[in-house]
Amino acid sequence: KLAKEFYAHHGTCPQTFLKYYGRYKQSGETESLIPQKRGARFKSRRTPEEIEELILKEREKGCNKYEIHQILCKILGEKVPCPSTIYNILRRKGKNRKTVQMKEEKRRIVKEKAGELAHIDCYHVSKDTIENDNKRYYIVSIVDSCTRIAWAEVTEDIQALTVMFATLHCFNHINNRFGIQFAEALTDNGPEFGPKTSENKANHPFERLLMEMGVKHRYIRPYRPQTNGKVERFWRTLHEDLIEGTYFESIDQFKQDLYEFLLYYNKLRPHQALDGQTPEKFAETCQRII
Repeated sequence: KLAKEFYAHHGTCPQTFLKYYGRYKQSGETESLIPQKRGARFKSRRTPEEIEELILKEREKGCNKYEIHQILCKILGEKVPCPSTIYNILRRKGKNRKTVQMKEEKRRIVKEKAGELAHIDCYHVSKDTIENDNKRYYIVSIVDSCTRIAWAEVTEDIQALTVMFATLHCFNHINNRFGIQFAEALTDNGPEFGPKTSENKANHPFERLLMEMGVKHRYIRPYRPQTNGKVERFWRTLHEDLIEGTYFESIDQFKQDLYEFLLYYNKLRPHQALDGQTPEKFAETCQRII
């Protein structure tokens, strides 16, 4: 009458009874009640060799465990190892540390075409930067992933509408000065850049701008600003070369000095990632998104 009486009569335990009963409920066939031979557990947990080969192939291109996971999701669908498993495979194969060849291959792939990806972000300017001005100012910037060409606009807030107009100005400057049009834009998950859900995107100013321009919007993983590393590195250069230790008499002077810095950054400053070339010089030789 009771399950307890059943497994007590047959000399088994609740765990065994529930295992076979659950297997029968799932399949609905009496054959599932027959004990089944189980192979060695390490064989069933081992990632198939063909998947390991795909992981190593993408690793040779310089991809990290998260990028490899996303690539495999597109190729294999649901049967994909998690990032930690991918890292364990790379460590077992001695590929957990990037070689010089991997870094060069990764850089070559990223630098295929100008305008392939725009890195967009907002930067908070410290209040003591502008003399006798207690307003809070921000900078909205765009950095081209391929050429490292950058442009920035100063704003008094980072509301969605303000960021939208600042981004439009940056797009226009980069297009007019360097002839670059963007196919995709990468941002963080801030509210000024729009919701990730597709329901209200058309009503958000920033999202609407990208839709009208035909630019695909991509988001970084939460709490991983490294994904947007090129614009983060630009903020560091901007802070060291322009803002740090400098006091500006007015916001107009700050905007003028920022404008001159952007010209210097794009036209005169050698870039280590571009083999010592300036962004403008590198842009003259690379392909572009049409």
